[in-house]
Amino acid sequence: MRKFAIFFINLLGVAIALPHAQAADEALIAAAKKEGEVVWYTTLLINQLGGPLADAFEKKYGVKVSATRNDPGETALRLLNEHRANNMQADVFDGSFAPTALVRAGVLAKWQPDVARDFPPALVDPKGYWIAHRLTIITPGYNTSLVPEGTAPKDWDDLLKPEWKGRMAWGINPGTTGATGFIGLVLAALGEEKGMDYLRKLAGQNITGLKISARAVLDQVIAGEFPLALGILNDNAVFSRNAGAPVAWIPMNPAMANLSLISVTARARHPNAGRLLADFVVSEEGQTIARDHDYIPVNPRVAPRDPDVRPDGQKFRAITMTPEEVDLATPGWVKVFGEIFR
Repeated sequence: MRKFAIFFINLLGVAIALPHAQAADEALIAAAKKEGEVVWYTTLLINQLGGPLADAFEKKYGVKVSATRNDPGETALRLLNEHRANNMQADVFDGSFAPTALVRAGVLAKWQPDVARDFPPALVDPKGYWIAHRLTIITPGYNTSLVPEGTAPKDWDDLLKPEWKGRMAWGINPGTTGATGFIGLVLAALGEEKGMDYLRKLAGQNITGLKISARAVLDQVIAGEFPLALGILNDNAVFSRNAGAPVAWIPMNPAMANLSLISVTARARHPNAGRLLADFVVSEEGQTIARDHDYIPVNPRVAPRDPDVRPDGQKFRAITMTPEEVDLATPGWVKVFGEIFR
């Protein structure tokens, strides 16, 4: 907990002292313009952030962006299959999945933008394969039309109360969101013995498992199918709320902090355009676009529009794991889910 709190304090403080971040170099820009286009596999929702980033990039550089959106697991599998078939379509991609298998298979190019030098070490791969472009905080979310003000659960013990039995949902795809992520968070916070004891009690609440993304689970909550969901992204709740949806997120301690990464592919057909797009997404300009659409930025120069969404390490706390730690731990989380919640 202390390590995470210090990370955020340093991240906010560093923004004042940083020298002006370098823009992409002219040689890269010229080479990208010559290629003329870039193919982006993204896990971002196109109408919420992927599209605005692509539009701004095209306007700035005159390079056409072809963006395809899939969930993290589908994106990783597609990249692996295309690489093995020697038919890589993507030049650049992003996602919250651990890239260990992609690195092992040779899918990723070893490259990071110059701005990586200004980022805290936790946000860049020490081996050079990825840089974080988005921070996601995983919390419960609820429908404000179905849950009267002041009655939403405030902590994990509240989730065990009889009034929530059969009224909660979560995603059941492996990863840091939904069921497996919540299991991992509980075990990390409480330890094996106490954590398993809590999870067995939680299993008695008959949580509905949905084989869909965290965003889609939240959409079900907004539609009134479920009053409350575990394992959604708090920034998703914010921009849905700002669009008029009856939804709110709960700063339940601790939350899980997750990094969404961006990388370029080793067999890119437009390698320079891919590098330039990755550079743009993590630049101050790209992160400001993310901030203005209520995502949580990672560039030290850009603070979130809603300061409450980013844990301060005191009032709102979170546990963070590296992509490699997530990769190693996920099979164990899946096993616990199968043993207790199936």
